[in-house]
Amino acid sequence: MKYSALVDNLVGQRVLRTSVILRAFREIQREHFLPEDVLEWAGEDRPLPIGQGQTNSQPYTVAFMLELLQPRAGHKVLDVGCGSGWTSALLAEIVGPAGSVIGTERLQKLAQECQLRIRRQGIENVSIIHTPSGLGCPENAPFDRILVSAAAQEMPSQLIDQLAMGGIMVIPVQHSIVKMEKAPQGILKQEHTGFSFVPLIN
Repeated sequence: MKYSALVDNLVGQRVLRTSVILRAFREIQREHFLPEDVLEWAGEDRPLPIGQGQTNSQPYTVAFMLELLQPRAGHKVLDVGCGSGWTSALLAEIVGPAGSVIGTERLQKLAQECQLRIRRQGIENVSIIHTPSGLGCPENAPFDRILVSAAAQEMPSQLIDQLAMGGIMVIPVQHSIVKMEKAPQGILKQEHTGFSFVPLIN
């Protein structure tokens, strides 16, 4: 299946619903963020290996998480576990030139490859940071939105601390995707079960 047909299917399933997110999916094509040995499967709705035991996430799951996250133009976004760079590039397209994205990656080789792919696509509002220790990027906090693409065993307090008041974080916790909003009255959560992710390296 071609990538464009995959995006059409996600629209037909009503997973992709928000116009700016849909436009990003059409503009930022998955194949530009995959190793050569898996390029032929770029249009398949399944995770694909990118090396180091990590994956480029299933497009359905990426779309689902971005629809929960609802990033907007001008937002400052943290992408934890940016892996191949595809989610960081999608977020960069959504937030536009007035916004910014910081992608963090624990594995140095993946971080270097991710940065190279971002540069090749001419994307200027993304910074990729190799973070061998710690979680997130506290020195650049707070963030309007935080996306985490690997599963934590429990909600990491250090990422909650990096979220701006009124901000939203979408994170896999065990086998669920959790949407967390930091509100004046406390932490508001929604949980969506039945997902699978590589583990968050912490």
